[in-house]
Parts: sequence; structure tokens; C-alpha cells
Amino acid sequence: MTDTRLGKGAMALISALAVATPASFLASPASAYVFNNVQIEGAQRIEGATILSYANIARGRDVSAGELNEAVQRLQGSGLFETVEVEPRGGTLVIKVREYPTINVINFEGNNRVKDEVLAGVIKSQSRHVYSPAQAEADADVISQVYASQGRLAARVDPKIIRREGNRVDLAFEIREGDVTEIERIGFVGNRAFSDRRLRQVLQTKQAGFLRNFIKRDTFAPERTSVDENLLTDFYRARGYADFKVQAVAPEVARERDAFYITFNIQEGPRYTFANVNTISEIPGVDAGEFAAQNRVRQGEVYNPSVVDNTIRRMEALALRKGLDFVTIEPRITRNPRSQTLDLTFALTRGQRVFVERIDIEGNTTTLDAVIRRQFGTVEGDPFNPREIRNAAERVRALGYFADAQIESREGTSPDQVIVDVNVEEQPTGSLNFGVSYGVSAGMGFNFSLSEQNFLGRGQQVSLSFATGEGTRSSGVTFVEPYFLGRDLKARFQVWYNTTDRYNSDYRTRSVGALTGFEFPISENGRLELRYKVSKDRFRASSRSIRMRKPASFRAPRRSSTAIRVAISARLWAIPIPMTAASPVSIR
Repeated sequence: MTDTRLGKGAMALISALAVATPASFLASPASAYVFNNVQIEGAQRIEGATILSYANIARGRDVSAGELNEAVQRLQGSGLFETVEVEPRGGTLVIKVREYPTINVINFEGNNRVKDEVLAGVIKSQSRHVYSPAQAEADADVISQVYASQGRLAARVDPKIIRREGNRVDLAFEIREGDVTEIERIGFVGNRAFSDRRLRQVLQTKQAGFLRNFIKRDTFAPERTSVDENLLTDFYRARGYADFKVQAVAPEVARERDAFYITFNIQEGPRYTFANVNTISEIPGVDAGEFAAQNRVRQGEVYNPSVVDNTIRRMEALALRKGLDFVTIEPRITRNPRSQTLDLTFALTRGQRVFVERIDIEGNTTTLDAVIRRQFGTVEGDPFNPREIRNAAERVRALGYFADAQIESREGTSPDQVIVDVNVEEQPTGSLNFGVSYGVSAGMGFNFSLSEQNFLGRGQQVSLSFATGEGTRSSGVTFVEPYFLGRDLKARFQVWYNTTDRYNSDYRTRSVGALTGFEFPISENGRLELRYKVSKDRFRASSRSIRMRKPASFRAPRRSSTAIRVAISARLWAIPIPMTAASPVSIR
């Protein structure tokens, strides 16, 4: 449509020139006309100076028909006008424009699977902004991608406009959601050691089966492909296949676009075991024997990169304890194809001298910076240790305060400085629960609990609970400070008050108590908790039980017993080692 308008404008210009210009002027169209004035018509929101800047027509000089055509194209390409026309009137150039309308409201029609709020959050067209057909088409593509991520590849989105008075339009996205495009079959080519069925269990993507209406992983999502490739690679390499690789992934859609067929073309390679394993030091004054004691790789074991990485982590920790900075543990693996073995050498090398310039934290709207910083064993000015940064990232994610936590490093103000960027996304950490229960003997019961895992953004845990039933009541308060006195010392304080007076019991009880404890590290991956508990328990004869079994005139003796209990307990456990990315391995 735009090209047609431009052609008409040019034809009108040529006709006008043919009427108003001498024959000698037509012979030289390069000097077609001279304009002393420019008149703009149809502009409402756009300033005249803006239109003139796009037109770029100079007054008082010769202007050719080609230059006028280029001016029209510049105005049309600005995205501000729906139509543009130029008309020479003697010494005046008239520019007629029709501005794009303003969007009044945006509606989504036909969407049952995705809410309006979700779709409104992914498009860029907005109410009270200028309508752009190109942006509306781009928004339609984005909405289609939202449906494609849910497996609805047949979804179609068409933007429509309804014109209103005052140069306004209603923008409506007509959506045909279509059916879910399920994965009908997942196949493998090149696998000999493991069956297709075993490899399908490794993948995050699943085939459609009997529970296809409930399992969402049987819908095709392109972003899962890379995840599945990594899962297959980790699966094979953890079982000795060091040369395994996924050569290609071929997803094919059925002609009706209602099913997908995915084929993984893989290359297993031979299965390797470790042969010679040793440790060397290329740093003067550093004894390799001390580091060799940290080795957990044994000769004859099947190759497993996690075992190699665990040894590297232990050696790097030893280097930090010994105060050796910028020490890099480089695993060097030599392949022996005939014997299908690997020779492994842990080489202690001097790494690049890089220091941490600063740690920048963003995204924590509730959690204090100190809560995140104390997860780092590194502070500003310390030597940069990539593995320690990765471990800190795992500790930050393990807090449970954030939906996402990304930690990356970048070059600082100089090549020997590194800035660590911490970007987190907060998530709700509190819970409020109400419950109702019923039992034949206990009757109707009610319970209430309130807990917060990140109280006031300080990382403190606070919980309140109350429950009542037929003849029972219990209540308690718990407070946990994870960094007591600013140290890696978790302090716990808990109090409770419980009573029972059941029909089927000969006693009624009352228990009041308190518990305090401290948890602290005793090794790199081990922690010890000491608890001190004191309680006062009182037992009395149940008046309810006596009334049920004795005459009303019977008066039971009011016997009671009170006991004060004191208990000291200890608990020792190991912290799971975080799964971090394996160090680079050079194979010669």
C-alpha cells in the first residue's frame, strides 16, 4: 500500500511539473523546482520541526523529483505516519500527513490457556501510545512463542484494529490456541551401551503416554533440547564414556502439526578406566606429596568427571588453608585408545594474579546485602578464586530466599581486577496455614501456623504455631539466628506449652518447656549442633475419665505428679557437596 501511495505522489508531482514548468526544465529533471515555503497539513501530535527534519528539503535551492521521493520515503520510514503525500504548489511545498492513531485499549480474544495478564506482560504495544502495525505484528509473534513454549505450535495470532473517534483505535489480538503438540516418539541413533528406554529416563523431555493430559513434559519445547543434551552427556561421561557427544538433534513435526518425533544422533565412543594417576608441582617450593594425599581417583576405576572435580576441589581447599594464592589445579588426561585407559596427572600451576575489586549485589529488595555477602568466603581485595565464587553461588541459591540467583565475574578497572556481579530475584519466604481436622476419638480440631524464613530480610527464621482439638492444645514459638554474633554460628530458641485432657485417658497433662541450641562447623563439610532442653511436665488424674466410669457421687482423689526434665543432646552431620561445573580437562 505504501508503494502505491508513493507512486501516485510521484506521478502527481511529475504532472504538476509538466504543467507548470517550461520544456527546457523537463529536459533537466535534476533541477525540477525551487521551494521558498513549506506547508504542513494533517499534523496533530507531531511538531512541524520534526516533520521538516525528516523531509530534509532545503528552501531556495533546486529540488529534483527524486529528492522529493526520498523525502516521502524518509517520512514514511519514520514510523510516525500512516500516509504521506507531497504536493508542489508554485513556490510552496505542501506536505500532507496522516498520523498513526493512538491505542485506546488492548484486548485479547480467544485465549483460554493463557491469562490476559501474562500476554499483556510480553507485548510492547501499550494503551495511550501510538499504534504501530509493525509492532503489532511483532507482538503477535511473541504471543505465538508463548503458546509454542507450552507445546501449542499450531496457535495463530492475528492483530486487528477497530477505529474510534478522535484518531484512536482499539487493538485486539485474535487468538486461535490450537491443540497441544505432543511428543509422540523419542528415538536414538548410535547407542549401543544403553537402550532407548534407559536413555529416555535420563531426558527431561518425555514421550506422550497414558497420563498425557497431566504430564506437561511431553509437549515439545525447543529450550529443553540443550538441557537434554547436557543430561545425556553427564549420564554417559559419569559412566566412563569420555568421548561421548551428541552429534545432532532432529525434531520433526507431523504434517498435521499435532505431534513431534525427536531423534538424538549420538556417538558413544569407548568406555575408559583410569590407569596411572599422579600429582606434580610446577610451583617452586610447593610439595606435591601433600596435595597427592587429597586425591580420590583410584587406578582401575571407571572414568567419572565428578570424581576428578572433587579431587580438584579438595586440592584447592588445601592450597587456601596453606595460604597459597593463585594456585591452579590443572587435570591433564592422556588417552590410551588401545587399552581404553586414561592417564591422569594433577598439575599444580601458578595462575594469573587477579584480585576481587568489589562484589556488586542487585535485585535484593528485601534481603539485606550482608545476608548475601556472608555466603562468600571472598571479600574485596582477596585473590580471585573461580571455584570459591561458584561455591558461593550454590550457597546463595541454597538459602531458599531467591527464585533465581546469577553470579558472574567481569573485568574490573584493570586487567588484574575482577568485579563479581550478584543478581538475585526475590521470592516469597513466608507461609500462613489454617487447618481443620476431625477424628472419631479426637473430635473436631483446628490448627494455625505462621512462619517466615527471612524475617525482616536478615535471614532469621520465625515461626508461630497453635493447634486445638477435643481435649488437646499445643502452641509454640521458634526463633533461629543463622549468624549469631556475626559468626558462622546458628542459634536456636524454642518455647512451647501443651495440654491434654482426653476422654480415653486416665490422666491430663501439661507441659511447658524451652530449648536452645548452637550449630557450628567442625570441618569443611561437617557441622555439629548442641542442644539444651528443659521442660516441666505435670500429670493429674483426668476428671473426664472418672465421670464416665463412676457414679456422680464418687469423688476421685486429686493426685498429681510434676517432673522437671533437663536434656543435652548433640547432632553431627555432613553437608552435601554442591554440584559445580567441572574444571577444564585437557586431553592429549
